[in-house]
Amino acid sequence: MDVKFPTLLCLTLLFSSILNQALSELCNPEDKKVLLQIKKAFNDPYVLASWKPETDCCDWYCVTCDSTTNRINSLTIFSGQVSGQIPTQVGDLPYLETLEFHKQPNLTGPIQPSIAKLKRLKELRLSWTNISGSVPDFLSQLKNLTFLELSFSNLTGSIPSSLSQLPNLNALHLDRNKLTGHIPKSFGEFHGSVPELYLSHNQLSGNIPTSLAKLDFNRIDFSRNKLEGDASMIFGLNKTTQIVDLSRNLLEFNLSKVEFSKSLISLDLNHNKITGGIPVGLTQLDLQFLNVSYNRLCGQIPVGGKLQSFDSSTYFHNRCLCGAPLPSCK
Repeated sequence: MDVKFPTLLCLTLLFSSILNQALSELCNPEDKKVLLQIKKAFNDPYVLASWKPETDCCDWYCVTCDSTTNRINSLTIFSGQVSGQIPTQVGDLPYLETLEFHKQPNLTGPIQPSIAKLKRLKELRLSWTNISGSVPDFLSQLKNLTFLELSFSNLTGSIPSSLSQLPNLNALHLDRNKLTGHIPKSFGEFHGSVPELYLSHNQLSGNIPTSLAKLDFNRIDFSRNKLEGDASMIFGLNKTTQIVDLSRNLLEFNLSKVEFSKSLISLDLNHNKITGGIPVGLTQLDLQFLNVSYNRLCGQIPVGGKLQSFDSSTYFHNRCLCGAPLPSCK
């Protein structure tokens, strides 16, 4: 028997094995190349240990492939730790629909500009990080975004008015940063769907734009800022607003004149400078939460609905509120 034959047979089987692996691999080679560059940019963290060149990237942890195109459509790192800045290569995953870095305290630097290239992106979540810099204007170019969360980080500067140009946005979370300036007037002119607005725990100042009266927001949280003046434009009989938190600001308006939608289930106005009395209309609502404490309200608490189901802490530290659950009026 020719000694060359076993060698030739081994080589044939080896080539066949490599070919079969290549043919069976679903992962797009360009996507795999980019992901390995991202892993290298993060200095090969343990959370990305499954990202090995010899394996199919559609099977890697933290990513998913589209079932039809087999292109990487999701990159989500929310456990384990990565360090450094968001690699510029994230912008080279053109089919990405979800990009998430969550609870990554060692993630620093600005929001990566190359993200602007991800035109298919629907969800962008960069939360509980140490990302800094401003909320970039280029985010308004991502017209397919339905969910934008940049909360629990170190973002500074003002909120770009261009975010109102996102036609499919359902929720905007900019809470728990160090943002300053005014709430943009354009937030009363969202093009398309009206998003839930979470802007709490910042240093926003000035008046709430009157333009917000034009839109029907489901949820609004502007708590723990330095907002002044009127907030009555957020409410209205014909709206379907469910949850409003304006607590711990410097708001100053007459609550007696405000008309509330029947859909309202949670209202928090504590620690402001709100005057007037509690409107009878609140007795018509199925309120699950109410707090109007630490204001300048006066008069008898209307009887009915859920208003007497709350304890005194809902109403205390006002100018002269009285009636159950507070002491009776004199």
